Amino acid sequence: MALDESEQSPLMRLYMEKRRDLVRFFTLRTSSASDAEDIVQEIWIRLHGIGDVENPAAFLYRTGTNLMLDRARSSRRSRARDDSYHMVNQVRGAGANEDETGEPSPEQTLEGRQRVARLMQLIKAMPEQRQRVFVMHKLKGLSYGEVAESLGISRSAVEKHMMAALRQIAELRE
Repeated sequence: MALDESEQSPLMRLYMEKRRDLVRFFTLRTSSASDAEDIVQEIWIRLHGIGDVENPAAFLYRTGTNLMLDRARSSRRSRARDDSYHMVNQVRGAGANEDETGEPSPEQTLEGRQRVARLMQLIKAMPEQRQRVFVMHKLKGLSYGEVAESLGISRSAVEKHMMAALRQIAELRE
């Protein structure tokens, strides 16, 4: 259900006006158009329920910068954790745990399969066009421009479908 202009907050209207600028801004900082798209989409999700702010433009960029920094920290922690895990398991591999393969446990495999099955249910519950856009962008890795060209729709339509898909997944997940 899309909000018409009169129902959008000033902050959401500004977001829609600045969306392309935000993507460019974060693409330059992350060196990844995909990461930038994800950050900008997360900004949109965080804007829901936020009332008036003193400087909306600064708020958008600050929110995105905070998200970008959170992602960088998380990535560093994950790499450090993985490095530690591999170091410990390499040392163990010389002794009692020679069979250590680094493969997930059966429980982890089952949990992962259940999460994928749930996501597929959520995707199948989407309207057909939204489903196509989501699958092409998130699962096949196509850019918004490539999805738009492939489906014969505008980039703006792709953006709107992606925002609606992410919102729908978030709502159904809760």
